[in-house]
Amino acid sequence: EVRRAREEWEALEEIQPGTADPKSAWDGGVRAGVSSSARFEKKIQATARRQGLAALLRFLFGPPRLQQQLQGERDLALAMAHCGLDDGEAVHMRILQTIYKKLTCSRLGCPRYGAHWEELGFQGADPGTDLRGTGMLGLMQMLHFVMDAQTLPLARQIFRLSHHETQNFPFCIMSVNITRIVLQALREECLSRECNRRQQVIAVLNDVYAAAFLQLYRVWKSQHKTVADSGFLLKELELSTKKKPKQLLKSLEAYVSRSSVADGIQRPSPPSGTGGSISAGRAGEEINFTGICDLQVELEGEPRLV
Repeated sequence: EVRRAREEWEALEEIQPGTADPKSAWDGGVRAGVSSSARFEKKIQATARRQGLAALLRFLFGPPRLQQQLQGERDLALAMAHCGLDDGEAVHMRILQTIYKKLTCSRLGCPRYGAHWEELGFQGADPGTDLRGTGMLGLMQMLHFVMDAQTLPLARQIFRLSHHETQNFPFCIMSVNITRIVLQALREECLSRECNRRQQVIAVLNDVYAAAFLQLYRVWKSQHKTVADSGFLLKELELSTKKKPKQLLKSLEAYVSRSSVADGIQRPSPPSGTGGSISAGRAGEEINFTGICDLQVELEGEPRLV
């Protein structure tokens, strides 16, 4: 197996000359999610089920429901979470390659299987086995994190900390756990208020993911945490994500603003209606989010690679 992996690595430049543009990898991943949504429609549990007193309390005092025009985009995100890594989908490998190259600053890509994925923080040689519960959404959120010019430095700082001599942790496994927390917050409608305000779902999920990772990073680094503390920290993070998502997002926005000033980058004013969101109106952005309705028109027929 080691010899086969080495042969694949050495032949890589001939097998896969260059790597995909990150934006096209993101767009292709969304297309794959759209094409998968019909297959997983019956499996999707859009909201957490409540009965009896819990249902009554939710009705009287709970957060607002997600507006109807946003439910299609929510279902797309949940469909991605049911869509596993598929070797038959070329875009899935392109997503993995992009994440690998952005985090390691490598010019070369890497084989589909091998110990190099453990370097990124997966548990073994096959990243697909670690995506249970979050599916391709887990990879897509990682992709968004490393693609964006303003969150990429944060992603690399966290990645470096994950290789610390005493504070190390599996970066990608931690990332998947954060996606799981964000998904649960979405299902429990803890993010509906923010989604309704911004008239976006996937962009809100990506910002909450980045904000949660930032909070975990700050606590982990400043309090000298180790893997032994991860279970407790993730429970605290889940509570914060569900109870105080707005506070998390403000913390992320402040971090991005400070980083932009430190780097001499002037952020443009956010477009009307975004309320200063991180995923909207980024300086030098690589990602252009489209509304779910636009995606449905654009993606009629077979999904295609950009």
